[in-house]
Amino acid sequence: MPYRGRVLIVDDEPGGRETLEALLLREGYELLFAANGEEALDKAARHLPDLVLLDVMMPGMDGFEVCRRLRADTRLAEIPVILVTALDDRESRLEGIEAGADDFVSKPFDRVELRTRVRTIVRLNRYRRLLLERAKFEWAVEQADDGYLVLSESDEVLYLNPRARLYLGLPPTDEAHTPVETFLALARKQYHCEPQEAWVSWPRPPVPPDTPRYLVRPRTPTSSEFWLQVHVTEIVPLTEQRYLVRLRDVTADAIGQLNMWSFQGLVNHKLRTSVSLLVGFMDILQEDLPAGLDPELKTYCAMIGEGIKRLKDDIFDVLSYVNLTDTPLTEEEHCPLTLFAELVGKVSTAVGIEKCSFSYEGPDSSALSVPLAPQVVELILLELLGNSRKFHPRKAPTVEVRLAASGGKVRLQVCDDGLTLAPDQLTRIWTPYYQAEDGFSGAVPGMGLGLPMVATLVWRVGGTCRAYNRADGPGLVIELLLPTEGQ
Repeated sequence: MPYRGRVLIVDDEPGGRETLEALLLREGYELLFAANGEEALDKAARHLPDLVLLDVMMPGMDGFEVCRRLRADTRLAEIPVILVTALDDRESRLEGIEAGADDFVSKPFDRVELRTRVRTIVRLNRYRRLLLERAKFEWAVEQADDGYLVLSESDEVLYLNPRARLYLGLPPTDEAHTPVETFLALARKQYHCEPQEAWVSWPRPPVPPDTPRYLVRPRTPTSSEFWLQVHVTEIVPLTEQRYLVRLRDVTADAIGQLNMWSFQGLVNHKLRTSVSLLVGFMDILQEDLPAGLDPELKTYCAMIGEGIKRLKDDIFDVLSYVNLTDTPLTEEEHCPLTLFAELVGKVSTAVGIEKCSFSYEGPDSSALSVPLAPQVVELILLELLGNSRKFHPRKAPTVEVRLAASGGKVRLQVCDDGLTLAPDQLTRIWTPYYQAEDGFSGAVPGMGLGLPMVATLVWRVGGTCRAYNRADGPGLVIELLLPTEGQ
């Protein structure tokens, strides 16, 4: 939408205000009006007009004084002022100039001349404001902690801020001009471009557009590794294509993730074997207990055995989550939509839900599928339906499973009539190890990894996850949006 200049008309005479309004209204300006000096100063402060048309002869505070006060206010000092006056003597014009007026219009004024002067001053003031905003933006970019560059379509570097020069090993701005090398040539002197597939389309955005790009400087005997995440945005071209590039230091995040993966690998290797041996020996011990053993000792052995099995289940939950996030899915894995009803029935029976319904809405489902293996879909349903029962106050939920297909997407909703969660709980249920309980007591069964496992499976195939409370009563809705395969 084109910018409308804002003009403040100040005149104590209604006729004067109406005359100027009639002259300027068809020009498309946003017109403001004031009947005295105090009102003029108030509206100027609140609306910051592009021009003030100020009558000189007003009772109380005259136009000269209003102009002086505008110039004395740092926020208003740059606003252009045209004095509208019936005074045509030299002394009045000198007083107006000393007060800070930019121009004069004498009464009776020429209508064409007035419109031309107003149009010119409003346009110039608009340019002045744009230059001021540009200067503020450039200052912010120069001080930013992130690196910023502007590239041409051929990857030539047109601009770098000081942080980008630091990241690319270039001298400060005052010691060198913009480099003649391309951005990739500069980057590859220090970094590896990872993942390589994401850089094929450079400098255009990656395909798919949300694919992350990294510049990675490997660890050396004298320095640690360094990671930059690279974001590129196309700038609307004026004459030719431009790209704005942001370089953000994500080294701490990358190292933290690497450490987590290393810890998970250690846990996977060490604990799985140890806990399996522990469970096996405990089973043998319980089978070979002497017949005359004290009943109280038998009870203790049984309790120890149950505790060990629960420990095994918890540890294997953790390891299953770790392995799941590290195991790629093959393109051949898919689940037909026609199989969902059978899987819902199978899983609801397995978890002990007596009231569970299934519905499908959309085109013929025989040719449609989702890019998840049937056993993976079963695992997702097992988690979602299991949660519906586990967190229901009476362990007897009524569950509706709704499947709908349209526009190349499948929407799976699991709706129950159990708990209603607080907003902060809804935002955290996809976080590993988080459980929707008051505090972290450990009393809720499981490890808080089920929904993160579901999210991992859905996200990696391009889907999304949502959780929200039912609007028609207590209960929760878990909604998964998955891409479809087939017609």
